[in-house]
Amino acid sequence: MPKIRRALLSVSDKTGIAAFAAALSGGGVEILSTGGTAATLAAAGIPVMQVSDFTGQPEILEGRVKTLTPRIHGGILARRKSAAHRREMKEHDLLPIDLVVVNLYPFEATITRPGSTLAEAIENIDIGGPAMLRSAAKNFEDVTVVVDPGDYPALMEEMNRSGGKMSKGTNVFLARKAFAHTAYYDGVIRSYLASKVSGSPFPDYLSLPLAKVQSLRYGENPHQRAALYREPGAPSGVAGARQLGGKELSFNNLLDLDAAWAAAADFRDCPFVVIVKHNNPCGAGSHSSLPKAFELALATDPLSAFGGVLGVSRRVTAALASRIAKIFFEAVIAPGFTKKAVEILKTKKNLRILDISGCGEERSLDLKKIAGGYVVQDPDSVQVRNLRKLPVATRRRPTPGEYRALGFAWKLARHVKSNAIIFTGENQLIGVGAGQMSRVDSCRIAGMKANFPLQGTVVASDAFFPFRDGIDQIAEYGATAVVQPGGSIRDKEVIEAADEHGMAMIFTDHRHFKH
Repeated sequence: MPKIRRALLSVSDKTGIAAFAAALSGGGVEILSTGGTAATLAAAGIPVMQVSDFTGQPEILEGRVKTLTPRIHGGILARRKSAAHRREMKEHDLLPIDLVVVNLYPFEATITRPGSTLAEAIENIDIGGPAMLRSAAKNFEDVTVVVDPGDYPALMEEMNRSGGKMSKGTNVFLARKAFAHTAYYDGVIRSYLASKVSGSPFPDYLSLPLAKVQSLRYGENPHQRAALYREPGAPSGVAGARQLGGKELSFNNLLDLDAAWAAAADFRDCPFVVIVKHNNPCGAGSHSSLPKAFELALATDPLSAFGGVLGVSRRVTAALASRIAKIFFEAVIAPGFTKKAVEILKTKKNLRILDISGCGEERSLDLKKIAGGYVVQDPDSVQVRNLRKLPVATRRRPTPGEYRALGFAWKLARHVKSNAIIFTGENQLIGVGAGQMSRVDSCRIAGMKANFPLQGTVVASDAFFPFRDGIDQIAEYGATAVVQPGGSIRDKEVIEAADEHGMAMIFTDHRHFKH
């Protein structure tokens, strides 16, 4: 590999750049730079040549054009071993640029700043930076490209060992990082413009800008490798939550935490606790007292709660933490914890404690992987705020208590895997039938799993009842009211079955399949 004799430094993130440039200059490397980077280096006493002096062309259009010139890109892209390229460089008076150190305008930081405007975002779309990165990465045989300040020390160490040369292996590694960097950057811009300007969330070509948060010990099973990535922008959802204590998060922990927080977030208007096991609620309760809400959730199914994941809709207090600490849970997620609560929970050294306060809501597309591609949809965000405004399909209307219970049940049902049937009271999950191939089997399992008598409970079904057998089954258990989407070709016989049993039934006209 050629010795590095000339470097172009133009960075938005100036972390460590002065020390790096000083080391380069001390090793005899000529430094070219632009704007703010050049000013930083000059202030540190480091010899630097302005790019405009190197190219003989001034920056124009308020700095929009600085490096888009053959004098720069010819110096980067020229193949040093090509006699033809060397002749052209001599003919056009081009000088080789051997090291390109660039990180891009802070587009992501700009769009996540409160009050930022579209005009500000547009001005923070870097043009020359990505072009230089791609040029340098393409020509990795001859040029070293750096996007990450964290790589400066290793580069200097290698240059010191080799007399100013970089190995091909290092250059290939850095080129891969550069292409990943520009791809992520472009993906963030696409996502932002889609949300601000485009009328369709489903473009012809969908890019997924994701930044790695951490490696995971393994995936769903120990033989599978795994990692956590986050979407661009401000911290959002479970991927943005702060871990305050406990063991390293696992792949399965994260899936259950996501399910637990999704359910808890739906009940932020009241103190609420949900216990999730294998992505399904196995306990849920609401009460003016948060510790009492936890006791209601735990009572749903104490056996299944063992090793579960907790989602809490309010800040966790010491009183609640004391109750949680008496039982083995894998993790707990909530919008904040008191200092004393954290101290108590940390006595359970393996319990993962996640604080999701300050994280935005997840509103992006819902993606599921299939072989060879993805299926993409809007998130399931439809909610019914007031069941009393919905049509009653049966002769009997729900009582006030049944309406309250049906509202609780319907909000919770959309977080249960299909086919979903749940029995509830006004503020407690009683029985769950999840993920079955037939709805009547979900009805039977929900009744079998119930830890309390079902007389006087209500039922929520995530989709319509295809036959009356489900209604007959829940009536046999003692349910008195049902909320379901309706829409079956057999709605009439289902309604007749409910009337025969003296049940009240509400149709929502929206289903909540969850696969």
